[in-house]
Amino acid sequence: MKVTEHIAKAKDTLFSFEILPPLKGNTIDSICETMDVLMDFNPAFVDVTYHREEFVYQDQGDGLLRKKITRKRPGTVGICAALGAKYKIDTIPHIICGGFTAEETEDALIDLQFLGIDNVLALRGDPIKSQPDFRAEPGGHGYASELVKQIDKMNHGIYLDPELKNTEKTNFCIGVAGYPEKHFEAPNLNTDLLYLKQKVDAGADYIVTQMFFDNQAFFDFKDKCIQAGINVPIIPGIKPLVNKKQLVGIPKHFFINLPDALVDAVMKAKDDKEVKNIGIEWCIEQCKALKAAKVPVLHFYTMGKSADTARIAKEVW
Repeated sequence: MKVTEHIAKAKDTLFSFEILPPLKGNTIDSICETMDVLMDFNPAFVDVTYHREEFVYQDQGDGLLRKKITRKRPGTVGICAALGAKYKIDTIPHIICGGFTAEETEDALIDLQFLGIDNVLALRGDPIKSQPDFRAEPGGHGYASELVKQIDKMNHGIYLDPELKNTEKTNFCIGVAGYPEKHFEAPNLNTDLLYLKQKVDAGADYIVTQMFFDNQAFFDFKDKCIQAGINVPIIPGIKPLVNKKQLVGIPKHFFINLPDALVDAVMKAKDDKEVKNIGIEWCIEQCKALKAAKVPVLHFYTMGKSADTARIAKEVW
């Protein structure tokens, strides 16, 4: 079932979450442990992230370096198929621009269609660590809006090869990312909203946001989206703060602000156990307020920590 269909049928705020593929060489068991805990809360769907390849340069001993591609986590197609079959749940693979040509993207989407997966989250993706900024793959997409356009064209039966005849239309529900406090590469929020509207105009069906810790930032973002003519469902992304290091790590890596009251409480905590309790209680209150405001879904970034998400969900649903 499509995300938009789940939302249309729901009488209350839905629960969903995102999981990471296991590290390369590990089995799917780690994901199943997370799933087993969180299935008790009747999730509407689960996202599976995609982590693109990295490049390392190995010294060959003769003064020359050899470029080697490394991948720390496997892809999402097989994981989504396995989880869908095991748990009878809708799975949403992340489809990214980085590292893929348009042809490779088309092939992946065809595989997903064959597997009966009808939701995708279309993202540009992050630059690899060895590059200062994002660089599109030759023959690939540089922007998420371009990726959305390709998926939408396939939904209309338009494939890359113009000579293909009698092509079947795909039927993907397309999600995209939104940033209540703007994407770090955008000069301001208004510009970022223009980019978001481009993705919606290209065919996106819903938006899921970056995490935030101040609900007012989300509500203001939602209002600005409406003013900009963006009228698709907006799903808030949620993650609790669980240790003191995140006071630096979250703003540095995700470019978002932490409310003064939360920072003050964490700074006064005597250890990370107390910090986790503070962060989870803050998140519970966030979720209760968002649910009272009738957001369509609360989407949790679990980062492999199902116990934290379960503790929050137990208090909210």
